[in-house]
Amino acid sequence: MKETKQLTIRPLSPESIPLVNEANDAFPIIGRIVPQFSGTAWSYTEELYETATETHFPDDRLDWSTYIDHQDRIVLLAFSGTSCIGQIRLVRDWNRFAYIENIAVKQTFRKLGVGHQLLAAATKWAQQLELIGLSLEAQDDNLMACRFYEREGFVLGGVDSLKQSVNPHINLTLYWYKLF
Repeated sequence: MKETKQLTIRPLSPESIPLVNEANDAFPIIGRIVPQFSGTAWSYTEELYETATETHFPDDRLDWSTYIDHQDRIVLLAFSGTSCIGQIRLVRDWNRFAYIENIAVKQTFRKLGVGHQLLAAATKWAQQLELIGLSLEAQDDNLMACRFYEREGFVLGGVDSLKQSVNPHINLTLYWYKLF
């Protein structure tokens, strides 16, 4: 495990745009979420795979300047010293949630509280906008991320079987919510 130097979280600036994708490392695929709906609530079990694999999202290629000093969206970067080790990208959604478009922590800094601190900063931003909570999407095979969201107080609020139809490796999109 790598020790973090003093961790700071700062909004994206023009100078930090080249760093925004630095935390976009591969992540393990060890199993999947098997959701079930009963009455008014979702629950799930985990199905572990015999063999773990790894996957990687492509780097986001956005007009990052649209997230700088904007009242309805923000990118927050986590730094250990001068190294960018994490990011969280948020937008104010129509339903009064702050929607997390992406959260990523550099592989060598995972399980050190960086994701927790990014979510705390996201919560602060959302509460300043008087939003009611955080929301995000995850794929059913991203079990490690789903476990993290649950530890952070998110609950499974819905499932979509069609959103990832063009991706043969993903069966379900899971919708996670954290109410304030």
